[in-house]
Amino acid sequence: MGHNRDRGSGLNGAVTPNPDPDLCAVLAADLQAARFRSEALRAAWGVEADDAIGRGLRVPALRGLGDRSDALATLGRLLVLGVAQPLAAVDAALPRLGATGLRALGLAALRDDIVEPRAIIRPQSYLDTDGAGEWWFASDLDELALGGGALAEDHVLGVGGASLTLAGLQLPTPAGRVLDLGTGCGIQALRARRYATSVVATDLSERALAFARLNALLNHDEHVETRHGSLFEPVAGETFDRIVTNPPFVITPRVTGVPGYEYRDGGLVGDALVEQVVRGVGAHLVPGGVAQLLGNWESRDGVDGLERVRAWVDASPVPLEAWVVEREQLNPIQYAEMWIRDGGTTPGSPRHDAMLTAWLDDFAERGVTSIGFGYVLLRRAPDGVPQLGRYERVSQPIPSEGGLGSHLALALAAHDRLAGMDDDALATAILRTAADVTEARHHLPGIGDPQVIELRQGAGFGRSIQVDPGLAALVGACDGELAVGPLIAAIADLLEVDGDALRAELLPRVRELVIDGFLAFA
Repeated sequence: MGHNRDRGSGLNGAVTPNPDPDLCAVLAADLQAARFRSEALRAAWGVEADDAIGRGLRVPALRGLGDRSDALATLGRLLVLGVAQPLAAVDAALPRLGATGLRALGLAALRDDIVEPRAIIRPQSYLDTDGAGEWWFASDLDELALGGGALAEDHVLGVGGASLTLAGLQLPTPAGRVLDLGTGCGIQALRARRYATSVVATDLSERALAFARLNALLNHDEHVETRHGSLFEPVAGETFDRIVTNPPFVITPRVTGVPGYEYRDGGLVGDALVEQVVRGVGAHLVPGGVAQLLGNWESRDGVDGLERVRAWVDASPVPLEAWVVEREQLNPIQYAEMWIRDGGTTPGSPRHDAMLTAWLDDFAERGVTSIGFGYVLLRRAPDGVPQLGRYERVSQPIPSEGGLGSHLALALAAHDRLAGMDDDALATAILRTAADVTEARHHLPGIGDPQVIELRQGAGFGRSIQVDPGLAALVGACDGELAVGPLIAAIADLLEVDGDALRAELLPRVRELVIDGFLAFA
């Protein structure tokens, strides 16, 4: 179907995809007819082989498919595993598009009677408040498809762990216009379209924008507008209800011999790119608008990384509220090792040693002692006066990162409601304990009273907090029937303590528990 077009190539000779709307629609129809979906592929090559793919191993999946020649097997080998397939088999698997149509999209090349992949297409399932579904995402051939080795510097990354984390963090509440800053293959744009009217997706890479356009069309979405440019240049003077960005935040030495991958390296020194995003994002938010991003930040010269992020927020020309969660902290050696390996360079080689030296020299020049990674949520203060400023480290496992967006939305709503309530108003509120909250009591042998009482959260951030008997009794009594004030008074009588003192002690803790999701307004 159609004829091959000459397309621009990337630094590695990879062809820039051609996001032709008609061809994308035909490809989507063929993929759907072939049942080219996650569960079908998992069943085809086996559960253990599917898990091995996540570890970068394709041999088990190829063995699992055996000599199957059906459409799903052919497309699984070609588009997921990156293995060339016979022309006749691809034409049979894509009866409407054919191998020439796949070539016209820039996703394959034809050599004699063989179809060679020039990109991968993989299904990606999702689950949000509106239900479950699945997307298809095309991107450059990755290490699995290439069989290992270093990636090209202009590599367009597919869906990975960080992008899925950010997709799960997006607030699911309705929004008008959304900006996806540095869209890459476009996953954040399509996630945003689940709740937003329209999305503007920007990137410095023309190849990334071509993949993003193709992926939007492949998933039947015509409300993603792509624009080329760096950071906020393509949207100068515009404001949005939401901004979401997985910026190229990886800290990379600016020296010869260390590759600067476009998908992860912003070209600046240290964490300056994340600083620029944090300082500049507020001017592009409507009042009350929210920005969400992932990032790295350095602890250097005795200044904690979270305090440096706080300074960036405070330096914004428009008032910003902030909730910053540091999930991980690495020392310079661990950080360098992780990102050198991410680029496909194996330990023990002279190239690896030279790159490690460059990274450690770079950190030493700035006095860096550790590098934090985490989530940043910024909101333009609706009335110009910031009331939310939370900077914390959350290192425990999170029950479901994919559901954190809903938790964050509820937490923001709870914060805003509590901000308008003094203690007297809070005392009249009727609360209920969240269904995922459990209590654990720890006793020393032979002693009746517990030495430690813990409240544990089965959702949200999976927090575990120690509480005293009074607060434990209050949380246990919040069943949506009685107000907080009368409950505290009754507990004071039971514990034989002063009611006013107990109220003064517990109400600030109640506010925290409501925001963190242990308690909710009935």
